[in-house]
Amino acid sequence: MFAGLATAHPLIMGILNVTPDSFSDGGLHADASAAVAHGMELAAAGADIVDVGGESTRPGAAPVDVGEECRRVLPVVRALAREGITVSVDTRRAEVFRAACAEGARIVNDVSGLSDSAMPGLVAAAGAGAVIVHMRGEPATMQEAPRYRDVVGEVLAHLAGRVAECRAAGIPAERLAVDPGYGFGKNLHHNLALMRGLGRFGTLGCTVALGVSRKASLGRMSGEASAGRRLPESIAAGLFAIDRGVRLLRVHDVAETRRAVLVWRALNGAEGEGTQ
Repeated sequence: MFAGLATAHPLIMGILNVTPDSFSDGGLHADASAAVAHGMELAAAGADIVDVGGESTRPGAAPVDVGEECRRVLPVVRALAREGITVSVDTRRAEVFRAACAEGARIVNDVSGLSDSAMPGLVAAAGAGAVIVHMRGEPATMQEAPRYRDVVGEVLAHLAGRVAECRAAGIPAERLAVDPGYGFGKNLHHNLALMRGLGRFGTLGCTVALGVSRKASLGRMSGEASAGRRLPESIAAGLFAIDRGVRLLRVHDVAETRRAVLVWRALNGAEGEGTQ
């Protein structure tokens, strides 16, 4: 269970960036009406959660002030929540999440791992869910020669500490998910090690999440330079991940991912699927 959603089978979190500069879809949904329309499409395509973000966290991205982030995301969160869609907000700032909760957001997806000191208490008081993502450094500088002795062990230890702090703040395990932060302060070697070590993150007692969709290192593996053309790579990585215990996939291509997951479920014996 994560944030009231059953995780016996993988959940799909659809990405909705209300930004001009995200790495794959920046500018496509910067207008609120376009963003709401796309969020509705994601939900109709099978997204269990629609994740609304107003600040790009791509490598090299500059921070956005709180007022601008709120201006971007709040009308979209409000409109989608009124349609009964489970909405998460992709933010590092407790002030933004507080405002988004008032508009109906039920989850925070935080690439800084709830580093804002007010965030754990806010999540606990709101009865909300939280995705705790590992990131070393800041988006603007995180890809400048990241170094680890044991990337899986270090990321696991960091997330264990954050989970403990969140539990101490009153957030139960069923409202927490951990994400090893593929691409957030990691090079290709680190990313590959994390993928191969995904099974270890289930020991933290929370849902394991992963956001790998369309990322540049997938293109380095396949030779595809265009982020928008990395659907096959994203599907392959997603299925690899759920075979290793991931139960929340954050993706751009919801319909295609859902179809792939349905086949995965049928092949793994989900009743009533793939029997025709």
